[in-house]
Amino acid sequence: MPVRFVIVGGGPAGVNAATHAARLGAEVALVERDVMGGAANLWDCIPSKAMIATGGVMSLVRRAPAMGLTDPDARLDFDALRHRIPAITGHLERAWTELLRSQGVRVVAGTGRMKGPHQVVVDTAGGLVELDGDAVLLSTGSRPRVPDWAEVDGERILTTRQAYPPPELPEHLIVVGSGVTGVEFTHMFRSFGAKVTLIVSRQQVLPGKDPEVAAALEDDFLRTGVVLYKGARAKAIERAAGGVVVHCDDGRQARGTHVLLAVGSLPNSEGLGLEAAGVDVDGRGYVPVNQHCQSSVAHIYAAGDLSGRLPLASVGMMQGRKVAEHVMGLHTRQHRHLDYDKAASAIFTEPEIADVGLAEAEAFAMGRKIRVTKVPFAASARALIEGDPRGFVKIISDPATGVVLGGSIVGQNASELISVLALAVTANLKVTDIVESLLVHPALAEALADAAE
Repeated sequence: MPVRFVIVGGGPAGVNAATHAARLGAEVALVERDVMGGAANLWDCIPSKAMIATGGVMSLVRRAPAMGLTDPDARLDFDALRHRIPAITGHLERAWTELLRSQGVRVVAGTGRMKGPHQVVVDTAGGLVELDGDAVLLSTGSRPRVPDWAEVDGERILTTRQAYPPPELPEHLIVVGSGVTGVEFTHMFRSFGAKVTLIVSRQQVLPGKDPEVAAALEDDFLRTGVVLYKGARAKAIERAAGGVVVHCDDGRQARGTHVLLAVGSLPNSEGLGLEAAGVDVDGRGYVPVNQHCQSSVAHIYAAGDLSGRLPLASVGMMQGRKVAEHVMGLHTRQHRHLDYDKAASAIFTEPEIADVGLAEAEAFAMGRKIRVTKVPFAASARALIEGDPRGFVKIISDPATGVVLGGSIVGQNASELISVLALAVTANLKVTDIVESLLVHPALAEALADAAE
């Protein structure tokens, strides 16, 4: 009799777990209440990157005179952008749904919750449906956090999910929060021509990232006219005539037409019936998991944002795959645990930012000896040809063995280039392996070999 595998949540983790387990022979049922592919993915990640891509083309056109073109023009058609986003997300949702059905996965539309350790009850349009599982995966994602001092109205005061795109193009947007989401929104709306003020609670944007990387982004923000309120923590928002006012704890006030809250997320763990199933939850609402993504109940797994690990779609996808393998017993042979310290990440600002593995500041804090090499894109023929020589490549390696430990990239296509360093970090390659690779010329990737030299 095949293994019965029930999955609650059809985001990156759930979809990948479902398709992989089905290919391995499991009988899979997937419960999703909103959109297949995940709300965080289709309401956050994909729409934001679609909007950023539009802004990127506008920025490229503005650089066109330096490349020999005259009279360039790029005006935003906001209505066309509003129609483009659902076309993209709708296509992806249909593709994922078709993939699941082609693998024989039973898709149940509704809200699921645990009734007991092996029972999932789903509230569907046609009534309650009960599913029994030998194993259960909970991958219900997260939602934007709204602080108690902010009253979201969906018009002037917005969460991230109300801004893909917003009801109207802001004239002056105040972004509260300078993490990954906050800086992406700052870049996005500034590229559209809006005035942007960014509230930075600490002394640098992107707290926790390499200070040199953060400084490069700050310089570009200032160059394009973004106003930074450093060391200011928002404490209140009020509606004013024709706009909003954000009050900061240091007495400063930021005035604009709209405000966007980018202050983190909360796990969707309420109403999941975790207590009925005996699953432990931490003080923040996440489900703690081990290296196999198992919760406190061995046959109940958690993945994606709900697991409290790295909130990246790529991580959720790999977690889903690893859960499927564990459910099917493949962890007993040639199964590699997911190493969160080796996950690559990217920030889709302009210039793009990407990193992987050990960071320079982290290594120094640990007292670890490292070798740091850095090459600016200003020395890259391809970057000069493209008219955008901003940024650099930085590689962290072990001085004794030459093994690549990590790296950071700031510049165009950083989200693609980081894949080379991610592979090197995951496979324990040496800097000489990169140096001796015969790369294309002229190409931005040559800067990786130069930095590894």
